[in-house]
Amino acid sequence: MRHAETVTFGGSNLNRAAEIRGSGADDLLMSPDSRSIAVWRGKPLFSFEKNTNLAYLPTDHPLFREAKTPPVPPMFLGLSERGHALFAHDISAWNPPALEEAKLQQFFDPTRQHHPALSADHLFAELRGVMAELTPRDAELAATARSIFAWHRSHRFCSNCGEESRMAQSGWQRDCPACNTSHFPRTDPVVIMLITKGNNVLMGRSPGWPEGMYSLLAGFVEPGEPIEAAVRREVFEEAGIRVGPVSYLASQPWPYPSSLMFGCAGRALTEDITIDPHELEDALWVSREEMLTVFSGQHPKLKPSRKGAIAHFLLRNWLADKLE
Repeated sequence: MRHAETVTFGGSNLNRAAEIRGSGADDLLMSPDSRSIAVWRGKPLFSFEKNTNLAYLPTDHPLFREAKTPPVPPMFLGLSERGHALFAHDISAWNPPALEEAKLQQFFDPTRQHHPALSADHLFAELRGVMAELTPRDAELAATARSIFAWHRSHRFCSNCGEESRMAQSGWQRDCPACNTSHFPRTDPVVIMLITKGNNVLMGRSPGWPEGMYSLLAGFVEPGEPIEAAVRREVFEEAGIRVGPVSYLASQPWPYPSSLMFGCAGRALTEDITIDPHELEDALWVSREEMLTVFSGQHPKLKPSRKGAIAHFLLRNWLADKLE
């Protein structure tokens, strides 16, 4: 697709400056020109004063005292166009008053948290709820920080010897003090498929999704498997549909927790659906005309995909005949 990189999280040409990770970035941490974003339990801090923007704070802001118990070193994200260092702090140690823990565990967390050290319009919010409103730079930084901090939380212990490892290289590595093994952030490859047959597109619904939520079929790429083969395997496993030609359309980093979505188009060779109930609750063919009513919010059963998600991006371009 000619405009593939316009998908949310598609990138903003951030200078990640990998060559200064470590001591070089550490030297910039307390520079008056450096700025940091904040993440609490996977939710970035946003300013909602006028538009929705990622909040950039001085690196010595009182908020970041919350990152010191237990100690979570800041992560170096890169350099701005002006050459100023950008960091991220994880302040998940903070416990907001009257926290609604049950809502935090929902498929989508609608709650927003305010820290007393911040102005009233600065709130921690679920990234999926605001991602379509962000600039490409804000989206890339928020997704990167969320993914890397999630990796640190789930990979505290060395997979080689079991000892607790330590954050290194400004957050881009974990080193084991016992066996000297280094570990690096992982990205899980996922295919998400726009499967069509004539004027129809295949849509599916996973168990436990909110009412009315349907999306394009998706699944993890297995070791030793090309993307095209993963598309054909996943569609057949989940819906019993045979797929012929497959082509790549666009990719999207997806920080839940850290996937890289490969958006592909596939032409169905069969149309009879046989779902795997362990994977899908339902699957159906939706015509182009019917999908227009879905996007307008007038369909009696299906709700439109969330703006900012690659499924919404691919479907919208399919409707507009802009997949080339």
